[in-house]
Amino acid sequence: MQTLVTGGAGFIGSNLVRALVETGHQVTVLDNLLSGYRSNLEPFPQIRFIESDVRDPDAVAQAVQGAEVVFHLAASVGNKRSIDNPRGDAEINVLGTLTLLEACRKAGVRKIVTSSSAGIFGELKTIPIREDHPIEPDSPYGCTKLCEEKHCLVYAKLYPPFSAVCLRYFNVYGPNQRFDAYGNVIPIFVFQMLRGEPLTIFGDGEQTRDFVHVKDVVQANLKAAMTRSVSGAFNIASGTRITINRLVELISQAAGLTPQLRHGPPRPGDVRHSLADVSKAATELGYNPAVGLEEGLAEYVQWAASELARGKTG
Repeated sequence: MQTLVTGGAGFIGSNLVRALVETGHQVTVLDNLLSGYRSNLEPFPQIRFIESDVRDPDAVAQAVQGAEVVFHLAASVGNKRSIDNPRGDAEINVLGTLTLLEACRKAGVRKIVTSSSAGIFGELKTIPIREDHPIEPDSPYGCTKLCEEKHCLVYAKLYPPFSAVCLRYFNVYGPNQRFDAYGNVIPIFVFQMLRGEPLTIFGDGEQTRDFVHVKDVVQANLKAAMTRSVSGAFNIASGTRITINRLVELISQAAGLTPQLRHGPPRPGDVRHSLADVSKAATELGYNPAVGLEEGLAEYVQWAASELARGKTG
């Protein structure tokens, strides 16, 4: 199968590229390297790499040529980043997605698998959260990912046999996820702990999150691509939750370190609790989260330590 991965030099994208290459698929990557890393793709000399932006119509048209399935991961990610720069967030996530969809339509792409977010839901009304939960985003990021979903699903309605699957990621973590003050709490805490820096817990630490390993996210992408008869939106998570306080304990155990802790006020746009119902993805895609949090944290701490040992700052 010939594929395109937008954002393929990034954290999730590079893990997906690895899986696609290892299972014998042809891969083109489109990435502007603003948040991705060329080094993530060095193990895969057989791929076709286009260094450009998803908002560039000419580059996107070139990238989609011959593709049967497009995995759309290029994005401006994170609540705080979008609050700081809502216009830039919308330009990438909304206009970039429209540029890609138009190119897919013209090139005859069979399916798009787009990376959405649990950020579309806002504060939870019920737990666990199903796909039909009320959608009330608390940040510009959540708004743009919802718009991305709607555009993809509308194109699937308007231009059959084109189809779309929207994967709503909860808190993804794993190898190739570097330290970023805008990013996931796990890389922030792990890199800070390994450097001997204090960890800041926002609020009382009793807020809960559903963390999902990147291997399970990759599994969901591959199954969404291969399941020809399925369109729609799906939660992709572990189906379990943990408090931030307990997360710190598990990271401390995995690293063999005792961190210094600080507390700050709750951050705008952050939800109090998060837990996904993944039964729809299990039934319709065959999705089965397989990596437990303790196992995944041990692997991630080892990866982060190796990065620091090689002089990588995250």
